[in-house]
Amino acid sequence: MFTIRDDVRFSETDMMGVVYHPNYLHWMEMGRIDYLKRCGVTLNELMADGILFPITEVSTQYKNSLTLGDSYEVQTTMSGLNKAKMEYTYKIIRLRDGAVAVEGYTRNLFTDTQGKIKRLPDHWFKKINDVYQQEEKKHE
Repeated sequence: MFTIRDDVRFSETDMMGVVYHPNYLHWMEMGRIDYLKRCGVTLNELMADGILFPITEVSTQYKNSLTLGDSYEVQTTMSGLNKAKMEYTYKIIRLRDGAVAVEGYTRNLFTDTQGKIKRLPDHWFKKINDVYQQEEKKHE
Protein backbone atom coordinates (compact mmCIF):
# COMPACT_ATOMS: atom_id res chain seq x y z
CA MET A 1 0.00 0.00 0.00
CA PHE A 2 1.22 3.47 -0.87
CA THR A 3 -0.23 6.68 0.49
CA ILE A 4 -0.48 10.28 -0.58
CA ARG A 5 -1.83 13.15 1.52
CA ASP A 6 -3.47 16.42 0.63
CA ASP A 7 -6.06 18.95 1.81
CA VAL A 8 -9.52 19.55 0.39
CA ARG A 9 -9.55 22.68 -1.79
CA PHE A 10 -12.45 25.10 -2.22
CA SER A 11 -12.78 24.08 -5.89
CA GLU A 12 -13.37 20.46 -4.82
CA THR A 13 -16.46 21.25 -2.74
CA ASP A 14 -20.09 21.87 -3.59
CA MET A 15 -22.37 24.64 -2.32
CA MET A 16 -22.82 22.74 0.94
CA GLY A 17 -19.07 22.80 1.60
CA VAL A 18 -18.60 19.05 1.20
CA VAL A 19 -16.41 17.34 -1.37
CA TYR A 20 -18.28 16.90 -4.65
CA HIS A 21 -18.37 13.13 -5.20
CA PRO A 22 -16.47 12.87 -8.55
CA ASN A 23 -13.40 14.38 -6.88
CA TYR A 24 -12.83 11.13 -5.02
CA LEU A 25 -12.24 9.50 -8.43
CA HIS A 26 -9.59 12.13 -9.20
CA TRP A 27 -7.88 11.35 -5.91
CA MET A 28 -7.98 7.63 -6.70
CA GLU A 29 -6.28 8.45 -10.01
CA MET A 30 -3.62 10.40 -8.13
CA GLY A 31 -3.01 7.30 -5.99
CA ARG A 32 -2.80 5.05 -9.06
CA ILE A 33 -0.30 7.34 -10.79
CA ASP A 34 1.76 7.59 -7.61
CA TYR A 35 1.77 3.77 -7.32
CA LEU A 36 3.13 3.43 -10.85
CA LYS A 37 5.77 6.11 -10.21
CA ARG A 38 6.97 4.13 -7.21
CA CYS A 39 7.31 1.17 -9.58
CA GLY A 40 9.54 3.30 -11.81
CA VAL A 41 6.85 3.75 -14.48
CA THR A 42 5.40 7.03 -15.74
CA LEU A 43 2.31 7.57 -17.86
CA ASN A 44 4.34 9.46 -20.46
CA GLU A 45 6.72 6.50 -20.88
CA LEU A 46 3.86 4.04 -21.30
CA MET A 47 2.06 6.26 -23.79
CA ALA A 48 5.29 6.85 -25.74
CA ASP A 49 5.52 3.05 -25.99
CA GLY A 50 1.96 2.94 -27.40
CA ILE A 51 0.41 1.58 -24.20
CA LEU A 52 -2.77 3.03 -22.72
CA PHE A 53 -4.67 1.71 -19.72
CA PRO A 54 -8.30 2.84 -19.72
CA ILE A 55 -10.50 2.12 -16.75
CA THR A 56 -13.04 -0.59 -17.52
CA GLU A 57 -14.58 -0.87 -14.07
CA VAL A 58 -14.89 1.47 -11.11
CA SER A 59 -16.81 1.27 -7.86
CA THR A 60 -17.02 3.59 -4.89
CA GLN A 61 -18.69 3.39 -1.53
CA TYR A 62 -19.18 6.76 0.13
CA LYS A 63 -19.06 6.43 3.91
CA ASN A 64 -18.23 9.82 5.46
CA SER A 65 -17.97 13.31 4.05
CA LEU A 66 -14.88 15.43 3.69
CA THR A 67 -15.26 19.20 3.94
CA LEU A 68 -13.26 22.25 2.94
CA GLY A 69 -9.88 22.24 4.65
CA ASP A 70 -9.98 18.60 5.77
CA SER A 71 -6.71 16.76 5.38
CA TYR A 72 -7.03 13.34 3.81
CA GLU A 73 -4.92 10.34 2.87
CA VAL A 74 -5.41 8.16 -0.20
CA GLN A 75 -4.30 4.58 0.47
CA THR A 76 -3.70 2.73 -2.79
CA THR A 77 -3.18 -1.02 -2.98
CA MET A 78 -2.70 -3.05 -6.14
CA SER A 79 -5.11 -5.96 -5.80
CA GLY A 80 -4.46 -7.74 -9.09
CA LEU A 81 -1.99 -7.70 -11.96
CA ASN A 82 -1.38 -9.66 -15.12
CA LYS A 83 -0.11 -8.65 -18.55
CA ALA A 84 -3.61 -7.62 -19.67
CA LYS A 85 -4.91 -5.68 -16.64
CA MET A 86 -4.23 -4.15 -13.27
CA GLU A 87 -6.64 -3.69 -10.37
CA TYR A 88 -6.46 -1.37 -7.40
CA THR A 89 -8.35 -0.84 -4.17
CA TYR A 90 -8.44 2.47 -2.36
CA LYS A 91 -9.32 3.95 0.99
CA ILE A 92 -9.61 7.68 1.44
CA ILE A 93 -9.17 8.54 5.10
CA ARG A 94 -10.20 11.76 6.86
CA LEU A 95 -7.11 12.46 8.93
CA ARG A 96 -8.68 14.50 11.76
CA ASP A 97 -10.48 11.43 13.10
CA GLY A 98 -9.31 8.48 10.99
CA ALA A 99 -12.77 7.96 9.47
CA VAL A 100 -12.95 6.17 6.12
CA ALA A 101 -14.56 8.62 3.70
CA VAL A 102 -14.53 6.40 0.62
CA GLU A 103 -13.58 2.88 -0.37
CA GLY A 104 -13.06 2.21 -4.04
CA TYR A 105 -11.89 -0.17 -6.73
CA THR A 106 -10.68 0.24 -10.31
CA ARG A 107 -9.71 -2.13 -13.11
CA ASN A 108 -7.57 -0.94 -16.01
CA LEU A 109 -6.92 -2.90 -19.20
CA PHE A 110 -3.74 -2.40 -21.19
CA THR A 111 -4.53 -1.40 -24.77
CA ASP A 112 -2.79 -0.06 -27.82
CA THR A 113 -3.61 3.41 -29.13
CA GLN A 114 -6.49 1.93 -31.16
CA GLY A 115 -8.16 0.50 -28.07
CA LYS A 116 -7.26 -3.15 -28.72
CA ILE A 117 -6.21 -5.15 -25.67
CA LYS A 118 -2.44 -5.44 -25.57
CA ARG A 119 -0.27 -7.55 -23.33
CA LEU A 120 2.10 -5.44 -21.28
CA PRO A 121 5.68 -5.93 -22.51
CA ASP A 122 8.00 -7.81 -20.15
CA HIS A 123 10.15 -4.81 -19.16
CA TRP A 124 7.09 -2.83 -17.96
CA PHE A 125 5.43 -5.85 -16.37
CA LYS A 126 8.59 -6.69 -14.39
CA LYS A 127 8.84 -3.18 -12.91
CA ILE A 128 5.22 -3.21 -11.74
CA ASN A 129 5.13 -6.86 -10.72
CA ASP A 130 8.28 -6.58 -8.59
CA VAL A 131 6.61 -3.95 -6.41
CA TYR A 132 3.27 -5.79 -6.43
CA GLN A 133 4.94 -9.01 -5.24
CA GLN A 134 6.79 -7.15 -2.46
CA GLU A 135 3.48 -5.70 -1.31
CA GLU A 136 1.82 -9.13 -1.43
CA LYS A 137 4.56 -10.60 0.79
CA LYS A 138 3.86 -7.93 3.42
CA HIS A 139 0.29 -9.24 3.68
CA GLU A 140 1.15 -12.94 4.06
